[in-house]
Amino acid sequence: MLIIFDLDGTLINTIDDLGQACNHALAQCGYPTHPIEDYPHLVGNGINKLIERAMPESERNETNVLRVREYFVPFYDEHNCDLTRPYDGITELLRTLKTRGYQLAVASNKYQAATEKIVAHLFPDIFDVVLGERDKVARKPNPQIVYDISFHLQHELSKDTCLYVGDSLVDAATAKAAQLPFVACTWGFCTSEQLQTANPDYMVEHPSEITKLIQ
Repeated sequence: MLIIFDLDGTLINTIDDLGQACNHALAQCGYPTHPIEDYPHLVGNGINKLIERAMPESERNETNVLRVREYFVPFYDEHNCDLTRPYDGITELLRTLKTRGYQLAVASNKYQAATEKIVAHLFPDIFDVVLGERDKVARKPNPQIVYDISFHLQHELSKDTCLYVGDSLVDAATAKAAQLPFVACTWGFCTSEQLQTANPDYMVEHPSEITKLIQ
């Protein structure tokens, strides 16, 4: 079986590091910053969309977003593992799945370099393929990242042999587009009520519940 995991909000809590990087970049460009607790509502569609949502509405254009990104990326590259940690039970879940021989993949809207660095730091030798945002590849909820994982692993996508695990409506839409069962995690950046609107195939409140779904 192939299990595809979202990263931010599913495997790891990245809000503090993302928020600090975005506030740094906003301040460098003369824009107001946000309390860290605002950032769960701003993430989920990649760095550019995070920056756009964090900027004053009147300043939201591609030129300004890219200018802020120039400050965001080097700061985040240096500090993206400062406060980011796996959610309770995630490391144990991944080790169990790995021991049982499941194929494991990450599908993230975080840019590829940061995705690879964080996964290698927190989960060494766990994942068979790690994909993030890449040039000229549509971001989730476009299912291309799922198709690319399937190609890398030579694993045919099937409702019977694959699961997609995520914490957001973006993940729900990605799983639906790829025609895969969606496991909604309630510990991430969306509320249970928000996730229920997506009619997930499964909803779990702790990582250990995922192992019960595939026994």
